[in-house]
Amino acid sequence: MQKEEKYQIVYMSHGGGPLPILGDPSHKAMIEFMKNLPPLLIKPELIVVISAHWEEDIPTIIGGSEPGLFYDYYGFPQQAYELKYPAKGSPESAKKVLDMLEEKGIEGKIDLERGFDHGMFIPLKLMYPNADIPCIQISLIKGLDASLHIEMGKALRKILNGKTLILGSGFSYHNIMAFFEQRDNSTDTRNDEFQDWLIETTTGNISQDERENRLINWEKAPNARYCHPREEHLLPLHVCAGLAGKEGNIVFDNKILGKRGIAVAW
Repeated sequence: MQKEEKYQIVYMSHGGGPLPILGDPSHKAMIEFMKNLPPLLIKPELIVVISAHWEEDIPTIIGGSEPGLFYDYYGFPQQAYELKYPAKGSPESAKKVLDMLEEKGIEGKIDLERGFDHGMFIPLKLMYPNADIPCIQISLIKGLDASLHIEMGKALRKILNGKTLILGSGFSYHNIMAFFEQRDNSTDTRNDEFQDWLIETTTGNISQDERENRLINWEKAPNARYCHPREEHLLPLHVCAGLAGKEGNIVFDNKILGKRGIAVAW
């Protein structure tokens, strides 16, 4: 009997701040998806998170043994600042990731002080609530150059050992103003056109060169800048796509905060 292949790379839309943990009704589909996702994934011994909520001059890796949490949101109930996710770090794995980057000519560094931000602990509280899997987190690169993030993903391919889960934590739609302008769950054709383009690009029967070229030139996609006035929530996808080097599969396509968001897995 052929062994069922499990995913080891996921780019997901992680929702609005701590709202998924606070039980916000507009996150219902996303919450159910994340809680039910682990059986589709490899059983990880390490989780590597690329978060939309951290940018540095060069790729930076959290290298502390007990990083703690960084509550990088504001204006929420006190409960949101009392959330716990006591996952251990992995200094040894952080050093290995740094070595992988530098082997490919990408300068990086390790941060021993920073805690995990909500791009890490919100989805993982839903996916792995016991917090019993060591985690590291990698920053985006300031300037948000799409090609650099694809190259960063390519440099990390040695990490695909069947025991490491890579989580690109962003949001395939991230127009903050539009979230609050429209909360009636009605259709947003501009968003739909962009999400359809993303699906075609990440899962379509095209060459990897074409896939990467489309992602590098993502601003040419329909309604690109409407969906991403600033692209920090899109670029974890570029890291994941560069790392995977092939087409993925759509594992989520539903509304979050009244807007359509997707998740892609490889």
